[in-house]
Amino acid sequence: VQLQASGGGLVQAGGSRRLSCQASGGAFSRYTLAWFRRAPGREREWVARISGSDGSTYYRDFVKGRFTISRDDDKKAVYLQMNNLKPEDTAVYYCAADPTRTLTFDYWGQGTLVTVSS
Repeated sequence: VQLQASGGGLVQAGGSRRLSCQASGGAFSRYTLAWFRRAPGREREWVARISGSDGSTYYRDFVKGRFTISRDDDKKAVYLQMNNLKPEDTAVYYCAADPTRTLTFDYWGQGTLVTVSS
């Protein structure tokens, strides 16, 4: 399975950005999918995930109400809609896939940089 993330860029605080992640190969519709991020000088952290079984979504508190994760299994894609962006959201964002539904993410995209200016 290969994942290709895109959509990063420079955005002003309060603005919006939509990240996309295109997958190739694998039984995509069964995978749990997630977005992680790594801010400068910080460790990678989980941001949001969506299950493959019923589409349930889960968010970290610091993005709840601002970010929305979604998936299109026909297109083998996962998205992250980010609204009301803050400078602290500046990070490289990674998409990831968990084929075993054990929250073990075996497949990773290459990352896309989102920079939020104040």
